[in-house]
Amino acid sequence: MTDLAFPPGIILILAGLLIPFIPAALRKGVILVAPIITLALVWMVPDGVSMRIDYLGYTLEPLEADALSRVFATVFSLMAFGGGLFALNQERALELGAAFIYAGSAVGVTLAGDLITVFVYWEIMAIGSTLVVWSGGTENARRAGLRYAAIHFLGGVILMAGIAGYIAQTGSVDFVAMQPETIATWLILAGFLINAGAPPLAAWLPDAYPEASWSGTVFLSAFTTKTAVYVLIRGFPGAEILIPIGLFMVFYGIIWAILENDMRRILAYSIVNQVGFMVTGIGIGSEMALNGAAAHAFAHIIYKALLLMSAGSVLFMTGKRKCTDLGGLFRTMPLTCICGTIGALAISAFPLTSGFIAKSLISDAAAKAHLEIVWYLLAAASAGVFLHAGIKFPWFVFFQKDSGMRPPDPPWNMRVSMILFSAACLFLGVYPDPLYAILPYPVDYVPYTGAHVVYQLQLLLFSGLAFFLLLGWLKRTETITLDFDWFWRGFGGLLAKEFNIRTGDAWNGIVRGVSHGTVRAVRGIYRHTGPDGVLAKTWPTGLMAFWTTVVLAATLVLALI
Repeated sequence: MTDLAFPPGIILILAGLLIPFIPAALRKGVILVAPIITLALVWMVPDGVSMRIDYLGYTLEPLEADALSRVFATVFSLMAFGGGLFALNQERALELGAAFIYAGSAVGVTLAGDLITVFVYWEIMAIGSTLVVWSGGTENARRAGLRYAAIHFLGGVILMAGIAGYIAQTGSVDFVAMQPETIATWLILAGFLINAGAPPLAAWLPDAYPEASWSGTVFLSAFTTKTAVYVLIRGFPGAEILIPIGLFMVFYGIIWAILENDMRRILAYSIVNQVGFMVTGIGIGSEMALNGAAAHAFAHIIYKALLLMSAGSVLFMTGKRKCTDLGGLFRTMPLTCICGTIGALAISAFPLTSGFIAKSLISDAAAKAHLEIVWYLLAAASAGVFLHAGIKFPWFVFFQKDSGMRPPDPPWNMRVSMILFSAACLFLGVYPDPLYAILPYPVDYVPYTGAHVVYQLQLLLFSGLAFFLLLGWLKRTETITLDFDWFWRGFGGLLAKEFNIRTGDAWNGIVRGVSHGTVRAVRGIYRHTGPDGVLAKTWPTGLMAFWTTVVLAATLVLALI
């Protein structure tokens, strides 16, 4: 193929800017064609730097490719196509346009060779994704979007401060591997981790994503957290602090997903859980672990989108999103049920699915690095994933007691997109070589060994047994879960109200003090200059002459000095 020196992500961004202003029929063509063109262009970009721009004395590299960037740019392009196909029936053109700008900026991040370009695309992503959340069209979506924007713009400020400090220290804008050893690199790491959904601000994800529309959540699941995974692999491979952070994310996502009643919030917490596996692999830092993080991100984007397409189809056809309102839908939505189940098996790393051939790279890397505790925790987490996403989601949505609803499967385009992503999950699970071939490091790993398959089946089957034995306790009720976001949704509101009261009282006190002081000053001046004041009296001529002489003498003395 011919080498290319044009940023492929710009195609999706231009398409996103065009989509709201063109007729519906032409819009559908743009939605389907733009991602295919982008994918082709991604594979036309040669390795190395293909574009340089001089800016304020620095050389920017807005187009630089290697194996790692190509893995993420490829799956982002595929996701834009699958998400666009699923959303063809979406009437809100603003959401579709924002989603494509969001996807294009994610591709831009993966192909950026300098920190300034990364930051520019990073902030465009924040704007695009916020518009996708707001396109949910509800009051909850509006409020969630405001909170989402506040968190991500805070992260952008932190990231920009870190980049500025890093440039001041090194004199370079190149985006290369670093370690959190200075304040600047710690700030860069913090900015990346906010987008990854790391603690303590992880609650932005389950707070905002489920409030988007039935199609918007599909796009949101793919780009923000996985671009964060990409920049962490690129910028902080082997940073040991990422291991405990990743493990915290793994179990945090499991616990809250098990407690949750909203089907899309279950899957949103599951995103945090799955990204935790990737962050742990990045912290391990070996070639196998980094390959595992990249492969897991690739597979996760596909099967998580599939799960949210299944949930979005249920929401689109029923208008319901709580597990307590659903059940028995396998009768009339068989295709949606089958595709959702395939996604659930893939996220659980069931053999013959994409999750099995990707996630196991991270666990085996932990074993080879002699990180026994990490390996045991990841094994326990794998069982937890099967509990909350592998069984809980399809069981309560499709198989639990009959809800009485009889909706059909969704329109053709939604069915086709689910079939395509289901096929991808199964194809990569059966034949992982195409994925292994594009990973950043050579892969010397055989996932299908007897010991590995038996171990994984034992883990999953006993996890499934535990689910059904504890089904009475796991049965969902009409409750809500409180997360760290309560601090800015509940406590933060009370704090802001109290702050307004206190500052209002203080301001009123200042106004009263200034007013009283001004009145006293005016009265004092009036006493001296008013009709009866000492300055208003008629002075004798001799006294006036004396003071005039004094003033002239003082002036003369000052002039001589």
